[in-house]
Amino acid sequence: MKRIVTLTLNPTVDKSTAVDKIVPDQKLHCEAPKYEPGGGGINVSRALLRLGSASTAVFPAGGPTGDRLQELLRAEGLEPAAVPAAGWTRENFIVVDSSAGQQYRFGMPGTPLTADEQQQVLRALQAQPAPDYLVVSGSLPPGVEPAFLVDIVRWAHSIGAKVVADTSGPALQRVIEAGVYLIKPNVGELSKLAGVPELNSAALAEAARGLIGEGRCEIVVASLGPQGACVVTRDLVDHIPAPAVKKRSTVGAGDSMVAGLVHALAQGQPVREAARLGVACGTAATMNPGTELFKKADVDKLYQWLIDTMPQSRAAA
Repeated sequence: MKRIVTLTLNPTVDKSTAVDKIVPDQKLHCEAPKYEPGGGGINVSRALLRLGSASTAVFPAGGPTGDRLQELLRAEGLEPAAVPAAGWTRENFIVVDSSAGQQYRFGMPGTPLTADEQQQVLRALQAQPAPDYLVVSGSLPPGVEPAFLVDIVRWAHSIGAKVVADTSGPALQRVIEAGVYLIKPNVGELSKLAGVPELNSAALAEAARGLIGEGRCEIVVASLGPQGACVVTRDLVDHIPAPAVKKRSTVGAGDSMVAGLVHALAQGQPVREAARLGVACGTAATMNPGTELFKKADVDKLYQWLIDTMPQSRAAA
């Protein structure tokens, strides 16, 4: 069985609620709040567990919110590998306007992670049995420079782990300069990596191929939002459309896609099948409110639909 470790440097407790209508300057009566674990790698670990893959979630945690985060993860069946931090773990806030069917997401910046705490995180990773896949996902908290991720990627290379990177901005740029196995940028992020103002569907595969040819990654899964995803390798270009569903929340959809990809790859599935499972997981996550991620039964149905409607991939020219 392949070992999977996820790393979340800016974890959160996601607090979500709903209100009949959001209006200014009035006291709004909300539904009882729901608390769930959050942060890129943590959501990936949560989603992997629903798919049947075990993983170890490494992250810093501090204060009462850090304690609550660990309790929430244990309640879902995950045993966290938390690194003590002085700053309190952040809390994000999500509100759904029920009358309009609109979602408002308030993301907090997180507390600084000191240089010593960063080294403790690295040591916590090194203390784990060597993973086959290391998923580095989510934003960086204050005090953490992208160079720290480069150190982590180099360590992963030294033990033969495949790095899956799902971050953005300078962090993603530095990580792929060190070379990773798989990245999941959206179109805007991919255009920045390619050094062009924008990308259309025809230029997307070429931009991804450029990164692969430079040795920055082996697989690019470009997220296209409601249009699905495009997976690119040296030998494959395949567009997977997202099945049409009623969307209730987009929180955790990207993390769910990453979990589907990693789960399938760790099971030895071909890249195109992994991409289909990733799209199925990401789409299924949008069917649930708040930060609930996906239901396995929804994933199974959507994945089967993709297999039935798109049995063949398009090989690269």
